[in-house]
Amino acid sequence: MKKKTFIVFLIIFLLSIFNATAQEDENIIQIAILLDTSNSMDGLIDQAKSQLWKIVNELAISKKNGKSPRIEVALFEYGNNYLKPEEGYIRMVSPLTTDLDLISDQLFKLKTNGGLEYCGWVIQESTEKLKWHKSNNVLKLIFIAGNEPFDQGDVKYQESCKNAISKGIIVNTIFCGSYQEGVATFWKRGADLADGKYVNIDQSKKYEYVETPYDNEIASLNEELNKTYIAYGSQGKEKKIMQERQDQNAKTMNRESEIQRTITKSQKQYANSEWDLVDAVKEKEIDINNIDEKDLPEEMRKMSKEDRKKYIENMIKKREEIQKKILELNDKRNNYLIERKKQDSKNESLDSAIIKIIKDQAIKKNYQF
Repeated sequence: MKKKTFIVFLIIFLLSIFNATAQEDENIIQIAILLDTSNSMDGLIDQAKSQLWKIVNELAISKKNGKSPRIEVALFEYGNNYLKPEEGYIRMVSPLTTDLDLISDQLFKLKTNGGLEYCGWVIQESTEKLKWHKSNNVLKLIFIAGNEPFDQGDVKYQESCKNAISKGIIVNTIFCGSYQEGVATFWKRGADLADGKYVNIDQSKKYEYVETPYDNEIASLNEELNKTYIAYGSQGKEKKIMQERQDQNAKTMNRESEIQRTITKSQKQYANSEWDLVDAVKEKEIDINNIDEKDLPEEMRKMSKEDRKKYIENMIKKREEIQKKILELNDKRNNYLIERKKQDSKNESLDSAIIKIIKDQAIKKNYQF
């Protein structure tokens, strides 16, 4: 009897571990962004460049089962004459990745150039070629944006949209133009077939920056935050340079983009353990006592093992303090903007359209904001 009781207890215990692991593994938000890069889409690309960090920040505050999600983003371009016609004028710019600096870097490299926009084809490519999670409990979203009829090309959008939703991937469509024109050219129909949302935006709309009393301090703290990153390994220096380049890219767009990127760098989802020694040690992916000396930055090679450990621990603490301060200032900033902001529902931008859709669809997957 005792043996049976023990076996039953063991089974229950193992099942509880399995369920907890499964829930953790399903706490993922996967997003594929498909951008039309034909000649008329410069405004859309600029909005994507400047608003990436704001979108990520909105996702970062969500919780599922009390925990923050892992965010994976993929990027495709389509409708560009530079691309191969036999491949539908389509290119996977980046697969699903948590490397947000990489996504930003690739966005800033996009160039527009005429072309034929095959929406059905690019949806099929993103559905079939990306490594989507198999569980339907994972939030899996495609956002496709453009301004030409949705039914162009040999691959029928009806088939690719139905195929996507059969795999639990929701297709949301964003038409750059008037609402009725998007309806008439099948953008709404595409979203309807894949349980998605259809919205229209003004892709030429310029972001109106509202200054707050907290912006200068947040920008200053970003400079302090950057000093806590310690590049290591073969790709460390290159990745550190990329991080600094994305800071500059954000600045070139507008002040809001610069602030939003700094806020992103204070979130859990902005992790760089593959090249940053501080994140790698904090996430226990690297044992500082066992790391090869040649993989360390020059200033750490002469340190004793104990000094290296203390140095990294101090950097972890310093970074956490800076990040906490940035997020506290962001809370004050948001409250300030709520008082100042005037809602403009007639002219949505890319970020507001995507954020509204994501929140609505994430809530259905038990996310809370």
